[in-house]
Amino acid sequence: MVQEKKYSDRLLETLRKYNNRAIETAQVIEELIKMAQEFREAMKRHEDLGLSPDEIAFYDALAANESAVRELGDKVLKKIALKLTEKLRASTTVDWQFRDSVRAKIRNIIRRLLKKYKYPPDKCDDAIDLVLKQAEALSASWVA
Repeated sequence: MVQEKKYSDRLLETLRKYNNRAIETAQVIEELIKMAQEFREAMKRHEDLGLSPDEIAFYDALAANESAVRELGDKVLKKIALKLTEKLRASTTVDWQFRDSVRAKIRNIIRRLLKKYKYPPDKCDDAIDLVLKQAEALSASWVA
């Protein structure tokens, strides 16, 4: 979700500039090529960090908060991402997104885990929402 939003916003900004005639067609193509290269590098990043694609998705959701990256660092964020993936996989069911009781349980799992690792409280609610959205996107492959 984090990477998708980042690239989507960037693409929309490039197209907006093109439509406003602020940049030429060649510059749009250059930007698209640059985005494709960065996207490929981002796809390999999970290997560099030693995380699975699901784990890197949660890592990105947690790292969206700059104060968390500064205070906790990569090592702790990786540990949280690993634990989140493990606990959420075990807690999700086929229709968990539509059942309020299960959503509340999963929200509490996320909240307790973030509190345990002292995730900065300034954006904790945002991180919980983002992790929950990420879990919704990934859970279809978990319960299949």
